[in-house]
Amino acid sequence: MIFAIGDLHLDHSGQKPMDIFGDRWIGHEKKIVENWKEQVGDEDLVLIPGDVSWGLRLEDAVPDLRLIDSLPGKKLIIKGNHDYWWESMSKLDGLSLKSIRFMRNTAENYYNVGIAGTRGWMSRDSEGFDEGDEKIYKRELARLETSILAIDKSCTTRIVMLHYPPFDNKLRPNEFVDIMRKYNVNVCIYGHLHAEGHKYSVEGDLEGLTLHLVSSDYLEFKLKPIMEVGDENNFG
Repeated sequence: MIFAIGDLHLDHSGQKPMDIFGDRWIGHEKKIVENWKEQVGDEDLVLIPGDVSWGLRLEDAVPDLRLIDSLPGKKLIIKGNHDYWWESMSKLDGLSLKSIRFMRNTAENYYNVGIAGTRGWMSRDSEGFDEGDEKIYKRELARLETSILAIDKSCTTRIVMLHYPPFDNKLRPNEFVDIMRKYNVNVCIYGHLHAEGHKYSVEGDLEGLTLHLVSSDYLEFKLKPIMEVGDENNFG
């Protein structure tokens, strides 16, 4: 089984309590851990599309990453806009976490499912969007294409993880959707939206592309089942 949950916003230091965003966030880490242990088996895969830890440096985020590593299942993580701790792939891989793989310009396969992903960026119609944002936007489009092209050709199903939603503020699909359609992506999961932002969610079928919002508070801190897979171990 493939599950997904994003925007964990873990903080072992206790310096960033999430309940300032509403009562639903009270004790959210405990809720996530309990639900995770109840839902996920060791051979399942969990997709985490960013905003994992509030740590500002890698060493600050390590306790949160080790907590995720201790939970059941295999995990794939992409960078979110608040993952300031994210460093080079060599440093991330050097943590020697047993069940976590970090993705940047890469793809992974799980059974016959290929998984690609990148952070994405705010939509072009966002307030204050400037030339600097345009450069990041185009770079993220290129990274998405690079990641999808890295999917093994044997994979019959394709999933993309994005942190930012792949549509503008009027809920119209943007260029990230264009790229996913170009390469016949089947499923897109994304996060980033919280609280009042949930009203900007788009889910379900979009001309053959299935969209899932998986921000943890949107899911009430439960993991969302995305799809069932075969019974032969094949990860990586």
